[in-house]
Amino acid sequence: MKRMRIALVAAAAVSALALAGCAGGGGEATEEPTAEPAPTFAAGSTMETLAEAGTITVGTKFDQPLFGLKGPSGAPEGFDVEIAKIIAGELGIAEDKIEWVETVSANREPFIQNGDVDIVVATYTINDKRKEVVSFAGPYYLAGQSILTLADNDDIKSEEDLVGQPVCSVTGSTPAANLKELGAEVLETDTYTNCLEPLRSGQVVAVSTDNVILAGLAAQNEGEFKVVGKPFTEEPYGIGLALEDTEFRDWINDVLEEAYEDGRYEEAWESTAGAVLPFVEPPAVDRY
Repeated sequence: MKRMRIALVAAAAVSALALAGCAGGGGEATEEPTAEPAPTFAAGSTMETLAEAGTITVGTKFDQPLFGLKGPSGAPEGFDVEIAKIIAGELGIAEDKIEWVETVSANREPFIQNGDVDIVVATYTINDKRKEVVSFAGPYYLAGQSILTLADNDDIKSEEDLVGQPVCSVTGSTPAANLKELGAEVLETDTYTNCLEPLRSGQVVAVSTDNVILAGLAAQNEGEFKVVGKPFTEEPYGIGLALEDTEFRDWINDVLEEAYEDGRYEEAWESTAGAVLPFVEPPAVDRY
């Protein structure tokens, strides 16, 4: 699975062919192209099933700038999308063989449980309640809940200013639960983009969710909104998969760690969320 090892083996094979040609004494040495060997996996494993099928179904957001936003081509773009592509690539699955399914906060667990998707990579916070029904690989990013207000609002400076105030968030999300516990009056909707009009109209004083999501919304609507205050929670993003599929979870964790080491993770960040947010070292995966 390790690309570096494969590259070294391929290089050695090419060198051997070249030397053999020279030793023959007649004609010029020719280098035969070497194909990267297809990955092999344990019989009956999810990895083997997906690799043999040559396709994978991935649940992700279609409305999250920087992480998962439906692009002009109709396919989603963003950091979550690039992480999913890395996983698919290690299964030998080409990008055009990935089936993308729009996944909002409220349907992530049902999609996994019902087999509608193979994995979910969708700004998906790992928590103990969710781990009762699905498994998680990762985390691959550590976000934190923050606050989005109108650009000219100087009254909201921290989460304390949200107590008793109308705030918009998404149904089934960790941020919505946190706001209720905080004492805010929560207006819930299905996507964060649907929170923007209530914010513009004054129906709510703020939108609250993970800082990386809010930064994307602010960047997409330059001059209208601003992110205020420091993050007041920790939101470890994980990759959701079927409950108790430990072999698949461990394998994805291996892939993530390799991507951290060989630069693919940082490249994925810089080509997406890195346009707005600075790169930070990824958190250690949790092999629970």
